Amino acid sequence: MQTIHTQLLVLGGGPGGYIAAIRAGQLGLQTTLIEGAALGGTCLNIGCIPSKALIHAAGEFARVQAYAEQGSDLGISLQQPALDWTKTLAWKDGIVKQLTSGVGALLKRQKVQVIEGWAQIIDGKTVEVRDAAGSTTHRIQCEHLLLANGSVPIALPILPFDGKTIISSTEALSPRQLPNKLIVVGGGYIGLELGIVYRKLGVQVAVVEAAERILPAYDAELTKPVHTRLEQLGIELYLKHQVVGPAKGKATGVEIRPAGDENAKTTTLKADQILVAVGRKPRTEGFQLESLQLTMKGRAVLVDDQCKTSMKNVWAIGDITGEPMLAHRAMAQGEMVAEIISGKKRHFQPQQIPAVCFTDPEIVSVGLSPAEAKAAGHEVLSAQFPFAANGRAMTLEDTGGFIRVVARKDNHRILGWQAVGGHVAELAAAFSQSLEMGAYLEDVAHTIHAHPTLGEAIQETALRALGHALHV
Repeated sequence: MQTIHTQLLVLGGGPGGYIAAIRAGQLGLQTTLIEGAALGGTCLNIGCIPSKALIHAAGEFARVQAYAEQGSDLGISLQQPALDWTKTLAWKDGIVKQLTSGVGALLKRQKVQVIEGWAQIIDGKTVEVRDAAGSTTHRIQCEHLLLANGSVPIALPILPFDGKTIISSTEALSPRQLPNKLIVVGGGYIGLELGIVYRKLGVQVAVVEAAERILPAYDAELTKPVHTRLEQLGIELYLKHQVVGPAKGKATGVEIRPAGDENAKTTTLKADQILVAVGRKPRTEGFQLESLQLTMKGRAVLVDDQCKTSMKNVWAIGDITGEPMLAHRAMAQGEMVAEIISGKKRHFQPQQIPAVCFTDPEIVSVGLSPAEAKAAGHEVLSAQFPFAANGRAMTLEDTGGFIRVVARKDNHRILGWQAVGGHVAELAAAFSQSLEMGAYLEDVAHTIHAHPTLGEAIQETALRALGHALHV
């Protein structure tokens, strides 16, 4: 067994872990990273990237299918398209491989030692690495230990994952063949993103959600266009319903009933597969985290605004520290921790962290909604600008949705941005930057925005809040 001494030891090669390691390498820190699966973590391998690839593929297939069946105002006519699912998956996997290989090259360039295997924590300074057979291959002594172990899908005891009939998002992203019908348990962003993909590829889809509406983490005004689109696609929605167990007998499916009513009669929904997408939880089991006796916050590791845990020189970033479980949050935290260890003064105090939902249409939310701003004690100005009045949206044949701004009434300081519509995820950077820089409505309204772009609607929204929108 080889013994290694390193300044920084990173557990987990996901977005937070590999960014921390790359930045540490740039700063001259001797860095070692342990990853048991593939570099890139959930995001690059079984999450963000493959799901967005399939969202694009499904959208393109649905578009050409609509052209074939209904024609097009663009003058495009097509024969009935066919889907080569094997080739689609190969394309998706090719993107994943290219990105994960790139991460490996970046780590190598910064002289980060990458060890393949599964970490087992001995104490705050010592970690052993085991291979797939359980044999110990390395013993690592470190000055700083960074926990970047990520998260895992939440399983329901009544519907345990079996990888075939009852699946998580992991299996849903790489099915060998598409089912005829899919039941999605959970109407959050993961369930709806994948449910829409499957429906556009021709699968019958039903969504069961205990809340009274889909995407309960977003405000209702933003989710209405998505709800409408789900109905247009023919996705069955069972809102205010809960799953009480698998279908009775030999049938594949679930038993559901109205949420909160234990005396209500159950209804059987049959399907070929059941996707359980009720959220994720910090990955805190399987690597002897308990040996550190860290202060916890529920299931998550408690950290301060420098990502320090309750043990000196033990740090934690990303999903293992709880919500919001977003790759870009983990990346920012990882970069910061590397800089602090190298001697720089940093704190994790972002004004806001953008949240993006890649449904059809997409949703972006950064900062406070009107209701949240009022609840925080602000008198607010709020205005919307519809994409129906945006020239670029018209040329993209995607004029549904709007941009909304929320600002203080007294001084016009911007408190939040929200948007729903096609391609609005690409506006998240502009929204976040305006909040991070403490922008006012006048700052945005008086910035020249390129024409014709969707971004013009940001300027028009600020102008409308000031009372003089020019195109609506």
